[in-house]
Amino acid sequence: MAEKSSVFDMIGPVMIGPSSSHTAGVVRIARAAIRILGAKPEEAIITFYNSFARTYEGHGSDRAIVAGLLDFKTDDKRIKEAFDHAAEQGLKYTFKSVGNASTMHPNTIKLNLMAAGREVEVIGQSRGGGVIKIVEVDGFTADFSATLHTMIIDADDVKGSIAFVSSVLAHDDCNIATMSVSRKGRNEMARQFIEMDSGIKPITLEYLKQLSWIKNVVYIPNIDL
Repeated sequence: MAEKSSVFDMIGPVMIGPSSSHTAGVVRIARAAIRILGAKPEEAIITFYNSFARTYEGHGSDRAIVAGLLDFKTDDKRIKEAFDHAAEQGLKYTFKSVGNASTMHPNTIKLNLMAAGREVEVIGQSRGGGVIKIVEVDGFTADFSATLHTMIIDADDVKGSIAFVSSVLAHDDCNIATMSVSRKGRNEMARQFIEMDSGIKPITLEYLKQLSWIKNVVYIPNIDL
């Protein structure tokens, strides 16, 4: 299916420059990643690929990614001093670059984040105009933008699980915009990525967490809120 663009995609977000791809999109990738982690990271390994690997310093993507890890929004004036704020907050980070990854989008970032004994690996793409796509989480294939309310569910790969979760959300008046399921092997753990037009009620979220075959639930409200 061809991707559709909105007026917002073409104009871009309110942001600190110089570029929506190299700044706003980068900030958003980081803000989505820390919500997947569930906290601001204590340590981050940041890998820039392809075009980003060659330009991240000159275009300010290094400051933008650190700013996003501190949960600064795209229009936050503190982005320009992100390194100083990271030092004040005790965030340790390392930059890496891979200039020729032919299978990856030109503007790709991988984040390995650690906090309080937890770790996540998130791969995101900056698609232009501040639009992002999260394409992988902990080795599971993903496809979400983080501009909608998003839920990530780890569950046993049991028959009827997708239909059941869909039914629960329908009873909560949550309209599912997109859903994708990724698994690493048949009958192994499956990961559901669900984008919703509206937020989910806390009681519904807790109900899903209590089900024996659901192992983990991460809820990410729209990152622009």
